[in-house]
Order: sequence, then structure tokens, then C-alpha cells
Amino acid sequence: MKALICEEPGRLAVISRPDPVPGAGEVLVRIRRVGVCGTDFHIFQGKHPFLAYPRVMGHELSGTVESAPEGSRLKAGENVYIVPYLSCGVCVSCRRGVTNACQNIQVVGVHRDGGMAEYLCVPEQNVIPVGGASLDEAAMIEFLAIGAHGVKRGGVTAQDRVLVVGSGPIGIAAIIAAKARGADVTVMDMREDRLAFTRDRLGADHLLRADAEAEAEAKRLTGGDFYDVVIDATGNSAAMHRGFGLVAHAGRYVLVSVVPGEITFSDPEFHKRETTLLASRNAQPDDFAEVVRFMEAGKVPSLALNTHRGALADGPELFKEWLRPETGVIKAILEV
Repeated sequence: MKALICEEPGRLAVISRPDPVPGAGEVLVRIRRVGVCGTDFHIFQGKHPFLAYPRVMGHELSGTVESAPEGSRLKAGENVYIVPYLSCGVCVSCRRGVTNACQNIQVVGVHRDGGMAEYLCVPEQNVIPVGGASLDEAAMIEFLAIGAHGVKRGGVTAQDRVLVVGSGPIGIAAIIAAKARGADVTVMDMREDRLAFTRDRLGADHLLRADAEAEAEAKRLTGGDFYDVVIDATGNSAAMHRGFGLVAHAGRYVLVSVVPGEITFSDPEFHKRETTLLASRNAQPDDFAEVVRFMEAGKVPSLALNTHRGALADGPELFKEWLRPETGVIKAILEV
């Protein structure tokens, strides 16, 4: 089979390698679409902390079942998406059903070779029929599920005013999930083009430019209350620190972002507001299912999200192009 491999930071190559052979309980999937995400770009740039090269990337995956174990619920030729988080099933998190925080988690395309290839073997429980979603949509379910998980962690309801900080793909996913729950959503970012996209394509209710006047404008927009739920999706420690001051009294602050090092905050302010601070990591099966329901209900503007696409064989050149900010990539998809 053909595979796109990152041999070392900055160097991609299309190679031939033997077709994988499924083990006990595994499904052989013919990969059809691969969403390219920030993790893949970080691997390409040599910025990922949990990775050994060479590595076949790709964890936003859809395809068709090539073969399944005897007695499987899956059938050959069925369109599926892949949940790329392989949990151990025995650690304390798994025993509690929090498989996304598994102590021994293996992420396809990060800890082990992923789906930028023609075929991939995955445990049966990680292969899910796409329902009413197209293959293109199914390749976007994973990143949308991360946003949906953050919104779930924040307990967002239709009565909440939500601030999403950062309007890259994960921020976009959180906006879609929060709007689907009926919340009033404000988006904060430094880029005018991204802010306009969230208003015009996602239905964001209010926009905040991340400048020196942002706190004052947020206070004005909320009548001095600030936000019931703040979700940070910036991946920027300064922005994460700033977000504590935008949470309403008795509000919730969800950090979908993760950065190396420490995040600090004013303890008196934290206690005065009785802020609830939540981490949000990966996603759970019900988050994936919720995204599929959003898609089936027409709440995901899939065509607008998929701004760029190309063939797997052209990956080495496309990665260089898509990394340029002026290219305007929101979600790029590789066709296999």
C-alpha cells in the first residue's frame, strides 16, 4: 500500500509498505479521507512532545470496511469513521469510563502509525458506521468531537452566555456545539477574517477582538456580568491566563488548550468568583455520536469548513502550502 510518512521534522515522503494484517478483534479499514489538523502540522514541524520519527500521521479518518472479524456488527463495504483514541481498559480512568483520559492512551497517528495510508487496522470498538454523514463529513467528526467534549465539560445550556476564545478549528468546533445547545455565543480572536467566518458561517452572536479593550467590551456586552462559560481554544498561555478575568461569578472555565509549563491566576479573584476550572482532553464516544446528530440535523456547515483538499500523493507539497497563514486553511482533507 501507499502511505505518507513523516521521516523527520520537515520531510514527508510517499512510500510503499506491506498491507496491514488485522489481528484478533481488529477491522481492516480502507481509508478514504483524512482530515489534516494542528497535531499533524506540529509533527511535521517537529513540535510534538510525544512522538518518535518516522511516523505515518493521520487521526481524523473515514473509510470503508475492507474486512471485519467473524460475527462483527460491521459489514464489508460499510462507510465508517474511526475513533483514534486507543485506551487500555484497565487503568483508573478506563475503569471509571473516562477513556479519553486513559493513563496508557495510544492515539492513532501520534503514538502509533495512523491513517495517511491506504489501509489501517483498528480495534472493532473504535470503528463506527457514519450514519447519515458523508465520507468528507465523517473525516471531520473527530475535531468537532473535541469541541463538543469541551462544551459538555462546561455544562453549556441554552441559558448560558458562552465566550469561545480562539477561532481555529477547535474553537470553531466549540462554537458549533455551543450554538447547537442554544447558547448565546461570543467569539474572541485577533484575526478579523476568522471572526467574520464565525459570524457569517457559524452564527456567532457577538465578536470580540483580542486587543487591550477586550475586557471593557466584554463587560459592556454582558452588562457587567461577564460569561457563564469561557472556553479557551487558543493554545496560548497568555490568552489562557487572561480568560480567568472573563468568567462570571459562579462561572465555568474550560481549558481545551494545552501548553507546556504552568498557567497562573489570581487566587483571590478565583475564590471570590467561585470559579469552576475544567480541563478538556480529547473526546468520548458520546461526543462523536453527538456530532453525527448535529450533522444529520444540518447544524454543521461542512462545505464551509472544508476549505482545502488534495490527494494523498501530493501531501509533501500540500503540507508546505497549507502551513502558510495566508492560505486561509480551516480544515484540509486528503483524499486516499
